This record gives sequence, structure tokens and C-alpha cells, in this order.
Amino acid sequence: MPRYRVAVDTGGTFSDFVYLNEATGAVSIGKIPSTPDDPSRAILQGVEALIAQGARAADIGFFCHGTTVGTNALLEGKGVRTGLLVTTGFRGIYEVAEQARPYGTAIFDVMYDKPAMLVPQSRTSEVTERVDFRGNVLVPLDEATLRQTLQALRAQNIEALAVCLLFSFLHPQHEKRVREIVREELPDCDVSLSCEILPQIREYYRLSTTVINAYLNPILRRYVENLDRRLASAGVATRQKYIMQSNGGMATFAAAARTAVTTMLSGPAGGVTAAVAACATTGLPNIITFDMGGTSCDVSLIKDGDPVFASRGKIDGRDIAVPMMDINTVSAGGGTIAKVDRFGVLKVGPQSAGAVPGPACYGRGGAEPTITDCNLVLGYLSTSNFLGGRMMLDRAKAETAVAQIAKPLSLDVAAAADGVVRIIEVKMQEAIKAISTMRGHDLRDFFLLAFGGAGPVHAARMARDLGMAGVIVPLYPGVFSAIGLLMSDVKHDYIRSRLTPIDALTPAGVDAIFAELEAQARDDLRRDGFGDSDIRVEHALDLRYAGQGYEITMACTAELTADIAVLRKAFDAEHKALFGHMATDEPVEVVSYRARGVGVVPSVALPQFKTEGRPPSDALVETRPVRFDSATVSSPVYQREKLDVGATLRGPAILDQFDCTTVICVGQTARVDRWKNLIVTQDA
Repeated sequence: MPRYRVAVDTGGTFSDFVYLNEATGAVSIGKIPSTPDDPSRAILQGVEALIAQGARAADIGFFCHGTTVGTNALLEGKGVRTGLLVTTGFRGIYEVAEQARPYGTAIFDVMYDKPAMLVPQSRTSEVTERVDFRGNVLVPLDEATLRQTLQALRAQNIEALAVCLLFSFLHPQHEKRVREIVREELPDCDVSLSCEILPQIREYYRLSTTVINAYLNPILRRYVENLDRRLASAGVATRQKYIMQSNGGMATFAAAARTAVTTMLSGPAGGVTAAVAACATTGLPNIITFDMGGTSCDVSLIKDGDPVFASRGKIDGRDIAVPMMDINTVSAGGGTIAKVDRFGVLKVGPQSAGAVPGPACYGRGGAEPTITDCNLVLGYLSTSNFLGGRMMLDRAKAETAVAQIAKPLSLDVAAAADGVVRIIEVKMQEAIKAISTMRGHDLRDFFLLAFGGAGPVHAARMARDLGMAGVIVPLYPGVFSAIGLLMSDVKHDYIRSRLTPIDALTPAGVDAIFAELEAQARDDLRRDGFGDSDIRVEHALDLRYAGQGYEITMACTAELTADIAVLRKAFDAEHKALFGHMATDEPVEVVSYRARGVGVVPSVALPQFKTEGRPPSDALVETRPVRFDSATVSSPVYQREKLDVGATLRGPAILDQFDCTTVICVGQTARVDRWKNLIVTQDA
């Protein structure tokens, strides 16, 4: 009988593992250096580590993976050679895009360039066909000309092909016939159809999303197939093998290999999922997640226990329009490199030392100063207790690296390290403000939930400077995103655009479209192995005032769709809640119908602990000098695993544990709750 659930979140520096014994409820964790050349090697090492503890491979009944394979390929421009087919006369859609530069600092950047197209005009071809805005065929598909076009693309040595024809979301038959012909003419070519990837209105976003999927799909498919073979060779035979998606749900290996674009936020989404559970256990419903790892920092807002979702976003300046958790990412991690430019200005990031060679203090050949090196110089990190003592940190090498920036700045090494850390913290604070205060939220109402290998090192001072309510550090912060993978359900999203005035809607018409989407969701989840009792389908509508350029996605219950007048009033109220006004006299229209199929996975409850009566002094390891706010003070260092439930600590304090280090600043108090979360608040 399978007994173990295994989750792994692959990061830029470490791969984080969580092992759950379903029979006992016991949770164990592991961290293994990532292997960027082939992430599956580190994953197999993690599986072998569980087997070495006495488990059998056959005991693993559930495996979930948060992957950055697709994201890294997009960021590094290492996708496959891709072609594009569009309707005749519309080959400029991809290049023109939104016809405007992005908002924010890019407006003032006189050197701004749009991201290079993943498919240049030389590999973009036109298809003779035309469908109108009602879905009627005006010009039939010219198959003979299409075959000639494909022969020309064959000479371009393309490995993947994106197909985005006008109004294909209303009439998908042309795109599907194109795929059939491509399979005859280019049998080894991977084909992505916009009518399947994103069957919704707005051709540019549909095209951009489909192109990204085509660009990445062969890479993710090969990776997933290779990982599946490696797991099988290790004896892991379970059918429940999943990849985390950007929408906070899992997909089977097979489903993820067909839709690479849905995995862009695979890792960070796991952390937000776990944070929702933390809201329930701590009784603190308003949280901003702060996930700082080796290469990047991800932040997201949770209000009243619910995460914020978006229907589209940008990755490296490229538009992706799939349902995703609203996560803001900046290049700030433990491996982020600091340097002084030729003008004598201190720059921090975006380059990262990654897992290879890593920070200088790792002793693996890295020589440039990183955030981790600075934290070691400032006394925040222990030289002999990193990863529970399995990895030693070299303070001398860290100081040598930081001296490279200290000398040209005429600073001592500690002051230079403090300057680097302050710069990176301001950068991360701006990321937090972008999803909170800039959207009308008051940070005084929110706790900062810190996790990732580096998050708890910086969270206390950042929360203090931002005026937040406090900080939450979970029991296993270094593998918190992997814990979220264990808590996720399988989720598939479906959409159908039908632009209709709300006055023309009928309950029967709305129900008919939802019924078609629901049937598709249930069929897919049954193929994933779920019984009808474990399937849930959620409905939503995208609505707007006629003429608006954006929509509001509203969850739809049977009560709302049964009375269109009630639906209209609910939309007005939602618009006012979001934007401060409503227009009850303006016409409203439905843009798209959405359904989310959920395959419910048995829930995971993290263990609660009882007080054992041990004083905090039992956890004291040492006292060492630590730099806080430009002053060096003597700070106690505790082994966090030994702190009892109910323990209270006054800052300054350093808390070491296997997967992370937590820093408590002067003037702050930390207490341990029943789940062994650390709740840090500012003293009055």
C-alpha cells in the first residue's frame, strides 16, 4: 500500500524536498543542490535519499514537482526554433503587439526596446482562410496553398509551430484541419493551436500565449518524459505524478507536457497555496507572501484568506494570458551578485551566481560578492550550521569577495555588506508595494509570510520598515513552496469567448455554455483518474461595461445565473468595490465564460505540537556579534527546532534551523505557536 507523498520544488540554487508519511502524518524535509544542466538528476537524488531512510520506491504513491524548466528556457531564450501561421493579412499582429511600451519605469527609458519576437517574420507565414466575428466562414481554408507554405517552413528547420487564425475561438475547425495537414507534411513538428491553448477574444494575447507554448513545449515534454523514465527506473510506479501549474493546481505529467505555458509560475504558486493554509492555522487572513530563494524573490497578496488571481500577465516582458496566481517576481535572491560599475556606483543584480558556482562562501569556485556572502559577513548566517552542518560556509572567502566592492567605495567590508543588503531589501520592498499600497491596500493590516531559503533573513527588518503588522515564519520556511505542492488539487481551466449584451442573455443560454465546459472538464479529470465524487467544477463570467478595454471575472453560482437582473446588480457592486464607482445606466456585456475543473486530492494537515515545558535557554547555541542597523551588537543564536510551543524571544536574535535562518531585529518579539510558526511583532 503506497505510504508516501513526495514533493519537490526545483530552485535556482537548491531543490527542496518534502516527504509525507500518510500512515503516521510525519513530515520530513531535504535540500539538495540543484543541477541546472539536468534538474531531474537532483530530483532522483532526493528520491534516493528517502529510499535510504528505509522507504521503498513502491511506497511512493504521489509525486508532485514545481519546475522552472519552461520559465528558464523563456528567460534565457533557449526555446526551440518555432514557426507561426496566421490568417492572410494579419502577419503584423505579433510584431505590433499592444502598440505601446509598458507602464512604469520603461516610459522614461530612452533606450527601451521591446523583447525580441520568439518567431521572426522570416518564420511567419500566412494561411488563406477567413472567419468573421460571428464564427461564419467567409473564405474556406486553402489546403493546397497551405501545403506549399509548410514545405517552405520545412526548409527553415522548425521544431514547433504555433497556429493562430482569426476568430478561431468561434470556429476552431480551420486550425484543427491545419494541424492534420502539418502532421502529414511535417510529422516531427510540435503543433500548438490557439483554439486549444487560449480560445478567447483578443488575437494578440491569444497569439502571444500560443507562440510561447509552442516555443517551450518540446523542451518541457522532453524533460517530463526523461523525468518519468528516471522515476520509473528508480521504481516509482505511481500514476499520481504531477507538475504544478501557475493557477495553483496540479496537472498530470501528460497534460503539462502539452501546455508548457501553464507552468510559468509553477514553483511560486506552491508557496501561495501553502500560505492560504497558513492563514487558516494562524487566524491571520491578510498576508503578503515573501518567497526569497537563491535567484529571485516572489511576492503575492492574500486578502481575507483568498489569493489574488490574474487572467494574464508578463514574463520577461512577454504577454501570457492564462489563469495564474498574481505573483510579482524580482531578481533578488541569495545568489544575486553585487558590483561597482565604472562610474563608482554600487549595483545589486540582476545577475545571479546560481547553484554553479554559487556564492563565494560555498567554496565552489564563486568569487563575486553575493547577498549570501554579505549576510555571512554581517553575522546573520552561521559558518558551521548551514543545512544542519552538512555544508560549511567560508567566512574568509565571503569577506574577500565583499572586499571587491568595499575598496572602490572606500568602506570597510561590513559597511559595504550592509549597503548591499539594504539595496536589495529596498528592491524587494518595492515589489511588495506594487501589489499592495499601489492597489489601495494598507500594509498595516498585513503580516509578511517569509519563506524560501533567504526570506526569513530579511523579512523582519523589511516588515518593520514597511510598517506591517508583523512577520510569520512557518516551521519549514526553506521548503514551504514544496509543502504547498502537497496541498494542491488537480486543476484545469477552460474558457469560451462569446461577446453578448447582458440584456440578451437567458439563464438557459448561460447554463448551456457552462454545461459544455463542465462536460469537458469532467472528461479530462476522469482521464486523470478521478471519480465523479472527487470532481468539482467552478463557473465564472468575464463582464464589463460596453466599450471598456478590461473585464472583471466574477464567480457564478446557480443563484446568480438564474436571474440576469441579479447578475447585473452583482457586477455593478463588484465594479464599485474594485474601482470605487459604478455605472448602473451603462449597458453591460459578457465577454467570456470560464470553468475550472478541480480533481480533489486528499487533504494534508500539518501537525500541531504540545508544550513540553522547555525554556528558550535550552535552544541557545552561542552568542556572536551581529550587525543591526549600522551597529554591531552581541546576539544570541538559537537552534529553532529546540524551541518549545509558547516560547517567546526578544530581539536581537538569530534562529538557525536545517533549511533556513531567521533574523529577529532589535525591538521585536517572536513567539512560537501551536504549529511552531514564528509570529514576529514590533514592540510598542
